[in-house]
Amino acid sequence: MTRTARRGLALATAITLLVASAACTGDDGGGGGGTVPGITDTEIVVGTHMPLTGPASAGYSKIAPATKAYFDHVNANGGVHGRKITYKIMDDGYNPANTQQVVRQLVLQDKVFAILNGLGTPTHTGVLDFLKSNRVPDLFVASGSRSWDQPDRYPGTFGFNPDYTVEGKILAQHVKTSLPGRKVCFLGQDDDFGRDSLVGVEKVLGAGAVAAKQTYVTSNTNVAPQIGAFKAAGCQVVILATVPGFTALAVGTAARLSFKPQWLVSNVGADHPTLAKQLGAAAGLLEGMVGANYLPMQNDAADPWIQLFTKVNKEYNGDAPFDGNTVYGMAVGYLFVQVLLAAGKDLTREAVTEAVRKGGYQGPGLAPLRYSDTDHSGYGGQRLTRVSGGTQAYFGPTYETDEGDGPVREHTAPPVAPPANGVPTAS
Repeated sequence: MTRTARRGLALATAITLLVASAACTGDDGGGGGGTVPGITDTEIVVGTHMPLTGPASAGYSKIAPATKAYFDHVNANGGVHGRKITYKIMDDGYNPANTQQVVRQLVLQDKVFAILNGLGTPTHTGVLDFLKSNRVPDLFVASGSRSWDQPDRYPGTFGFNPDYTVEGKILAQHVKTSLPGRKVCFLGQDDDFGRDSLVGVEKVLGAGAVAAKQTYVTSNTNVAPQIGAFKAAGCQVVILATVPGFTALAVGTAARLSFKPQWLVSNVGADHPTLAKQLGAAAGLLEGMVGANYLPMQNDAADPWIQLFTKVNKEYNGDAPFDGNTVYGMAVGYLFVQVLLAAGKDLTREAVTEAVRKGGYQGPGLAPLRYSDTDHSGYGGQRLTRVSGGTQAYFGPTYETDEGDGPVREHTAPPVAPPANGVPTAS
C-alpha cells in the first residue's frame, strides 16, 4: 500500500471511529502553422489531475467523472465545431509530488491541449511554472487560491471557485451581522487555502477578532489538539477552511469533546451529502452548519440546471449519487464548452485563453464570473447555506465582494436558464 493510500485509509478510519488524490515537441502552442497538441479534425483532448484516492478523495473523486459525463452529453449532441471532447483523468492522491508526475505525463506523453480543473491548492501550485513554460492553457483550477489570479505572471491560468479571501469575507460578514459578540475561532489547511481564507475573515472582523487560530495538515488525521484548544478558549463560532474529510473530523472530534460551536464552513468542505456519508450515523452533528455555495443546490429539483445535470448524470454517469460535487463538475464542463465555442473552429491554445479573457460567460452560477485581461479569478461571490432537518438549503441573498477592502454587497441578477438541449451555442 502506498503512503498516499495509507493516508486516505487513515482519514476514513479516523472518521469512522469518531461516529462509534512539453508541450509537444516542435509546437508553438498557438497554432503558428504547426500541429496543435490535443487537436485533430474530430477530437479535443484535455486532461486533469484529481484526488481519486487519498485524503481529499471524499466527494472530490466525483468531480471529474461528472465533467466527463457532461462532455459525453455534448459529444452525443454533435460535439464542439464537429469535434468530440476526450477527458483524460489522472489520480494524484492529493500529493504534490504525484501531481507533478501525472501532469508531466499528460503534457509530454498524452499531449493534451489543456489542463482543465486540476484540483487542489498545494497540488496545483507545483505545476504552474511547468504549464506556463510549456504554454499549456491552465483552465478553471479547482481551488479558490489567489495564486490562479496572476495574469501578469501566469497569463494562461484561470480560477473557477470564488477565491478563499472573498469567501472568508462573506462568511465573516455573516458572523458580524448575525452572530455579533460571539467568540470566533478559525481552523484552516496549512497552505494558501487556510491562509487566504483567514485574510478574508480578518478583513471583515478585524485582525484581533479571531480568538484562536489553528491549522491542520492532510497527513495527520488527529485534530483533537486543535479542537481542544478551541474548547479551552471558549470559542462559540468556528470557521473552517477545510476539505470534506477534515470538516467531518472537526465536527466529529468536537462532539467527542462535548464541544458544540456554531460551524461556518468553506464551500469546498461543506457539501452536506458528502459529509453525511462520511459521518454516517452521526450525520445529525451537521445540523445548523452554515456553509457557502455559488452553484444550484443539488437537492433543488425545481431548478432547471439541476434537472439538466440530473438527466446527464443518469444517462452518462451511471446514475451515480448526486451531490454538490456532481453539480460542480458539470458546471465546469459547461463553461469549458462555452469557451471552446467562443475560441472558434480554428482552435489554438492562444485562441482558447483569449476567449476566457474576453469574459461575458453566464451559466448556472448565482454570482458573476469575472474573467477579463486583468482578472483570472472566476466566480466573485457566494450565497450562504444552512443544514436544517437534515437538508442543506440556501438562505438570504447572494453576496459578492473583492479580495481587497471592498464591501460585501448583495448581487441581485438571477442566473440564466440552460439551453433546451443542455448544450451552449456560439454567440
